[in-house]
Amino acid sequence: MTKETPFTFDQIHIEVARAASDDFNLFHDKHKWLQVTHNPFKGPIVLGFQMNTLIEHQMKLYREAHHEDKIIADNQLRFSNYQITFVNALRPRQELSLDIKKTLIATIPELTLTNRIAIKSQGKTILLGYKKETKAPLFLADTDLSGLPDLNAVPDKSMVPGSDFFLKRKWLTNGNVKNFLSGSLAEQSDYFDELEHVAHYPEVFPCSLTSGALLEKAQLENHDFKRNPMVYTSHDFSVDRVHLEQVKNNDKLHILVKQLPESKQNTLNQTSIMLRTYECYGLLENKAILFRIKLNLVPLEEIIKNLSSKTH
Repeated sequence: MTKETPFTFDQIHIEVARAASDDFNLFHDKHKWLQVTHNPFKGPIVLGFQMNTLIEHQMKLYREAHHEDKIIADNQLRFSNYQITFVNALRPRQELSLDIKKTLIATIPELTLTNRIAIKSQGKTILLGYKKETKAPLFLADTDLSGLPDLNAVPDKSMVPGSDFFLKRKWLTNGNVKNFLSGSLAEQSDYFDELEHVAHYPEVFPCSLTSGALLEKAQLENHDFKRNPMVYTSHDFSVDRVHLEQVKNNDKLHILVKQLPESKQNTLNQTSIMLRTYECYGLLENKAILFRIKLNLVPLEEIIKNLSSKTH
């Protein structure tokens, strides 16, 4: 049993989503995509976290339709986990289908709900992955951040003393969240209703702010976004639903970013391209960890080189 629904992102969706999440990557800019050296995408492309939010919203509807939201609540499966591999880029006005496979319920070693997901467009796979509900985070579960200093006292866009973390401070606002939901083809009224005093923050939006944090870190390091653009190859992240329930308008979010050393053991599948891996965390003002993300990026140039070597 699969569920396939056609969707289309327009350029305005991209612009709304990138403005809401402060993502100034040139790949999404309707004018500046031309300035990216050897850009193979021939136009702006949809944000990775935009597609993740579309997945989040459709999974929410799927869980409700199959009464699985009750299983999640009754069994205190507080972590929502996304395991996403990006295969191809998605352009605006390309019709896409989202395929959600039937839920697999495992009880060993812990109760887990798992769905395979895929986005396809024009006969190509855009992304593949899994959405899983668990009691403990599936990613970066063993990280202990209790020894960090008071992040409120650390200057924005600086290294956290005594650590390898770069800090980017953000404020979560209902307006940005609603715009990001609409830009991601999700129904914002399912999350916010001012007349009923309802405001449920979605899971992916706070995570999406890590893209802007990575860009600001790279900018401070004098990275050349035009000559050496980077692209995501995967997003693995766990969101704590219990902490998410406490999030409200104008809450402060500390985003911590750490780059891991590059290694020949950590390469893009079946290639020698070394991945650039980042661990990112979103901490609320009380130090509660809202999300944990492992991101993999590679230089676009390396992917193009690898493709051209296969065709010659």
